[in-house]
Amino acid sequence: MKIINKSVPVRRISPADGEYFFGYYDLPAMRGALHLAHKAPFADRLQKKGDRALVGVIDTDSGKFEELDETEAWNFQQGAMLQWNPAESDEIIYNCVADGEYRAAVMNIKTGKKRFLDMPVANVSPKGDYALSVNFSRIYDFRPGYGYASFADRFYYKNHPEDDGIFLTDIKTGKSKMIISLDELWNFAGSHFNGNDQKITINHITFNTDGSRFLCLVRNFVKPGEQLITATVTANADGSDMFLLSDFAIQSHYNWRDRENVIFYASGKELSCSRGWANNYILRDKSHSGEPVADYFFVGDNHMSYSPDRTLLLADTYPDGNRMQALRIYDFAKDMLINIGKFYSLPRSVIDIRCDLHPRWDNEGKRISFDSTHEGIRGIYMTDIDKEKLFKE
Repeated sequence: MKIINKSVPVRRISPADGEYFFGYYDLPAMRGALHLAHKAPFADRLQKKGDRALVGVIDTDSGKFEELDETEAWNFQQGAMLQWNPAESDEIIYNCVADGEYRAAVMNIKTGKKRFLDMPVANVSPKGDYALSVNFSRIYDFRPGYGYASFADRFYYKNHPEDDGIFLTDIKTGKSKMIISLDELWNFAGSHFNGNDQKITINHITFNTDGSRFLCLVRNFVKPGEQLITATVTANADGSDMFLLSDFAIQSHYNWRDRENVIFYASGKELSCSRGWANNYILRDKSHSGEPVADYFFVGDNHMSYSPDRTLLLADTYPDGNRMQALRIYDFAKDMLINIGKFYSLPRSVIDIRCDLHPRWDNEGKRISFDSTHEGIRGIYMTDIDKEKLFKE
């Protein structure tokens, strides 16, 4: 593999009057000249009950932020799961508190009209017809940077309750139903612990590229100093036909390449090609086959995503010893990686309020945006991508 360092022009698109961020790397942030954003009232501590963030849209040409609503269901890593509705060009979806519970709002940004779903969204299908939901109060107890702070988990004292788990929501009707319980997941994937009962939760969950199946990361609550381990389970959209893609091991970020293959930063435990350490691997659903990606290079955890045409891989790094985070793009056909920039990450006293770059593509693969603190505030940045020029040697 060839590695080249190039700097590309980067501009901040968020105003300088506060702490702005979008959130996760696998959510649709851009639509035309508009970029969705959160504005937080602080960035030096975890969110707590009653804290509200603004949700709105930035005009990337003018840099103007338009506030659309506020929400009490948010965190610094994934925000309020704010995203464009794939099924409606003028609609956004975001989590909020309504009627004394976490729910999701679907808003038309032109009219301001909104309606509510039964439950908050953890992931929306590519077609915009269904959403998956999990217990964000339970996630808050597990990792505050990914959960919500306003309501206690009513299943706190249960390790794997029968009445909590994965829910499927019809976005048109707003109605939800449980499709897999935590108890079912424990019975399906808990044998690793050899009868030692564990408290589990679902940290991440994502539909594949056509919405026919999803994967979820089942994780156990650990004590300080213990190693976090993860089981990856896939299933049909209705919860049927579960498959243990990988038993409890090192598994972190991922991105679906297509309906059957997913790139994963993992130990490759079940693969015959495993290098014996964590790396980016392609895993094939409903099998234990796959292969490493850019062999021996992606050995550090990263937030990765495919370009819309699946020819490029966008990724970042965690801060190095100088607190610099790299932004990089890999060309599969040329086996070439371009480091396009490094950005300083402000040190934080609490890990879950850190600012990862979380880079993401626009829907044409011509722009990327990312969150950063290299100018001393939390902001959203953008750069244009010309594949031919970028990978010209």
